[in-house]
Amino acid sequence: MKLFVGLGNPGAKYAGTRHNIGFMAVDIIQSDHEFAPWKSKFQGKMSEGKLGSEKVLLLKPETFMNLSGQSVGEAMRFYKLDPSDVCVFHDELDLAPGRVKVKTGGGHAGHNGLRSTHGHIGESYQRVRLGIGHPGRKELVSGYVLHDFARADADWLDDLMRGISDGAASLAEGDPGRFMNAVALRMAPPRKASGTGPEGGKTAATKPEKIVQASETKTETSETPDKRSALQKLADRFR
Repeated sequence: MKLFVGLGNPGAKYAGTRHNIGFMAVDIIQSDHEFAPWKSKFQGKMSEGKLGSEKVLLLKPETFMNLSGQSVGEAMRFYKLDPSDVCVFHDELDLAPGRVKVKTGGGHAGHNGLRSTHGHIGESYQRVRLGIGHPGRKELVSGYVLHDFARADADWLDDLMRGISDGAASLAEGDPGRFMNAVALRMAPPRKASGTGPEGGKTAATKPEKIVQASETKTETSETPDKRSALQKLADRFR
């Protein structure tokens, strides 16, 4: 059994903020992979399901970021899990927006959610570091992470969430490399190689097409067009 934890702050006020990208990650897994509805448990929201061959618990601590470890530790002890069974999704200032890295163990680098988790279960758990970029100066960090993502971030954020969903089963099955490949394919789909045209001339490389799953296919209806921006649609999905 695996415990996937998304770090963030509860409530609609924080739903679209950079600090809540961890919540967004487990929300997309829960909705895309037919997990059970969220229920209140362990000072947070929990959902159960399967990813590939693995049973997975999803947890969103509702203790607010600085006390996240209380919820994580309680769930881990109840299910008799080891820290190695825990994977935490969190925002990462030291990575450019959209960049992702997976690591196990190490320090908390000043991240209060990780600091709290360290205090309750130690440091030997897995983390998925989700890049949000840095505002440039230390005194700007607090306002930056608690501010909503900018409209310009909507496209890469949507692709990142889809990539996390695509690779979630690989991560649960202990293959972080394959998980990273799934994310990379969403963030930068491979271009078709240039070829030779029927007259012997070079054909132009085709622009990458967005990967669309069958469940995402839309049909035309007579309904009123949705005039929300891409960022608003994404934020509303997690409220």
